[in-house]
Amino acid sequence: MNATVIWKQRMSFEGKSDSGFSVSLGTSPEVGGDNDGFRPLELLLIGLAGCTAMDVISILQKKKQEVTGFEVQVQSEQAADHPKVFTHILIEYIVEGKNIDQSAVERSVQLSTEKYCPAHAMLRQAVAIESKITIKPQN
Repeated sequence: MNATVIWKQRMSFEGKSDSGFSVSLGTSPEVGGDNDGFRPLELLLIGLAGCTAMDVISILQKKKQEVTGFEVQVQSEQAADHPKVFTHILIEYIVEGKNIDQSAVERSVQLSTEKYCPAHAMLRQAVAIESKITIKPQN
């Protein structure tokens, strides 16, 4: 897997990967940017959320859970001083559906965070990561 970041202007960049997709990177005007793209650390959180989300929904489908809605929200805290690393991450798994089995969701999250998700495996070596599960029953 490879990635390239190409400078466009000021503090604007375009990121590209082997998959052929691209993403705009930018920053706020306070640091010379134009608010025209994702901040790099935002992409780390999105990558973490996407990685674990794909695992969990795949496992829940294999467990025949009737999921009608699924969302992963990631909240982070950062150090006040540079390099302003993440000091804490909370991942909330919000599962909506009919007859959702709490233990099936818990096991799916456990498998993702302990076995399958490489983003989680890398980040947990540097920062404390907590998980929270919210189930929204549907009639």
